[in-house]
Amino acid sequence: MKRLLKIFAWVLGVVLAIWLITLNAGPKPPKIDYGVTFSEPYAKSLGLDWKQAYLAALDDLKVRHLRLSAYWDEVEKQKDVYDWTDLDFQVNEASSRNGQIVLALGRRLPRWPECHDPQWIGKLSQDEEQTNQLSYLEAVVKHYQNNPHIVMWQVENEAFLSTFGICPKLDVAFLDKEIALVKQLDPSRPILITDSGELDYWFSAGNRGDVFGTTFYRYVFSDVLKRYWTNPIPAWLYRLKGGVLRLLHPGKQIVIIELEAEPWTTKGILSTPIDEQFKTMSLDHFNTITKVAAGTGFSPQYLWGVEWWYWVKTQGHPEFWEAAKKLVNN
Repeated sequence: MKRLLKIFAWVLGVVLAIWLITLNAGPKPPKIDYGVTFSEPYAKSLGLDWKQAYLAALDDLKVRHLRLSAYWDEVEKQKDVYDWTDLDFQVNEASSRNGQIVLALGRRLPRWPECHDPQWIGKLSQDEEQTNQLSYLEAVVKHYQNNPHIVMWQVENEAFLSTFGICPKLDVAFLDKEIALVKQLDPSRPILITDSGELDYWFSAGNRGDVFGTTFYRYVFSDVLKRYWTNPIPAWLYRLKGGVLRLLHPGKQIVIIELEAEPWTTKGILSTPIDEQFKTMSLDHFNTITKVAAGTGFSPQYLWGVEWWYWVKTQGHPEFWEAAKKLVNN
């Protein structure tokens, strides 16, 4: 009898814990707001007129939630010489349409090779690199902090994902220094810290910043299995992890900052036949992953692949662009 009571108490405890965690996940919003991450270098790598593609996202898709990146190697090609031309174009065009911008800054930012280093830092010591990196962060914040359409700063991108990207080993103390500097320069705006939704428990990244952003990937190529496969992680598990995070940090906003909506390729888009690309991002996959991700209740959700939708439209496949248009304007 005592054994049964212990088992019952254990099961009851687990159920209550899950209930408490789920309660902290918060209510699901009546609708999900969708945005996109736009990368000028990636658009260029696809052979696109990046301004044309970007304006199409604003005016045809009518995207109003955007994540843009202040790539270090783009804005400071020469030490202490800042060129804001292209990023100003992106920020100003979004602002003129009343867009809400997440501006990512740091050494590690969206798109391969993850760390976007200017060439001139190659011969610097680690201390010199970090000193210059902080100067770059300060320059970005000061340049854009008076723009009310920038609603959030993202400091670094998936900094704790050490298995992906061409980057130096993470210096956690320096990451905290970056976050503190941005907060000191602009105390009024929240800071977003991101992490993998599939490969991490979110504790390290979730303990930092004001807002947490997760990735959401489902159709991938496994280097271990040497084949394409479907990630089986259900939406409720992301929601459960979110509940744990909010239990530790009450009220923390959680967003999907990178929602897979383009092919997962091993050789790059231009080197992969379209039929091969569709193995990990068919229209059915697009519709399925956005439907599953909606089950997390996290909002906004930033779709990953707007440059590819535009490119594949030029290849005779406008269906992804049109599907995204319906989703963004739901």
